[in-house]
Amino acid sequence: MKFRTEVEIQNSDLKIDREDHVFSLGSCFSTEMSDLLKTGQIQVQNNPFGTLFNPFSLNKALKRLHNAAYYEEDDLISYAGEVISLDHHSSFNSRFLHQTLDKINANIESGNQFLQKTNWVLITYGTSFIYEFLPKKKLVSNCHKIPGKFFQKRLLTPLELTDSIYETVSTLKDICKENVQILFTVSPVRHTKDGIIENTLSKSRLINALHEIIPQFENCRYLPAYEILMDDLRDYRFYKDDLIHPNKQAVNYIWEKFGRAYFSPETLDFIEENFKIAKSLEHKTSDEKNPKYEEFLENLKRRIAAQQSKVKHKIF
Repeated sequence: MKFRTEVEIQNSDLKIDREDHVFSLGSCFSTEMSDLLKTGQIQVQNNPFGTLFNPFSLNKALKRLHNAAYYEEDDLISYAGEVISLDHHSSFNSRFLHQTLDKINANIESGNQFLQKTNWVLITYGTSFIYEFLPKKKLVSNCHKIPGKFFQKRLLTPLELTDSIYETVSTLKDICKENVQILFTVSPVRHTKDGIIENTLSKSRLINALHEIIPQFENCRYLPAYEILMDDLRDYRFYKDDLIHPNKQAVNYIWEKFGRAYFSPETLDFIEENFKIAKSLEHKTSDEKNPKYEEFLENLKRRIAAQQSKVKHKIF
């Protein structure tokens, strides 16, 4: 008897290699995945603008990265004693103009350079909702807890969504390595603050837009992360205490399905061993002179050296 509907990720004919560069951007789910890639010692860069949620904002950020277009003073605003970019996550905020600009522009430079070496791009959209900052009549990525009276919230239209996704693919094809592969996902995190019905509408627009654009490009694929959590792991035991975000068990379940479909056997073995090494590196002892602990460290050094010999980039 079957007690659940298991969602599979179609096996990819192209695989992520140990030396590949992976660029990840989008919602907090993209950060979850990129953190796992980083622990596996894959070359990855995540969200040079911080977490972004809608296709319009992601497309705008990628254009900036593509053109290496630095931010200037006029692009920022001041609020509550901080200098803020409405295009960025709050982690870029600071009390001083030069600090905010330096942080933003350093990430634009590193993001531009990384994209030119990128083989795989993972994009996770979270919502179709967007906010307009009324004083500047500008669509923004983050409201930074500025009072709601300064913003107008709306759904992106189907045309705005498809245009943004199409332009995103075109931008990536222009700056990334030849035959770059782009993997789109919809975040399984429900935006319940929008409302349950509104969240469903928002996610459905994203899914519809993606399935309209992806077939137009040979290098684009859809990863059913949203469907795995909604239809495969249909139980609140796979959520964190907020009942919104997937917990570690759910993220690892999606990760394992993703890995089986997209990692080469060599990459899979490489990542799994690096996970084990990372776990071993967390081990602490109260007696560093203990012969058994010294033997443990020597064995760990040998395992790290063996992994380092498999790749050209620096690991551990």
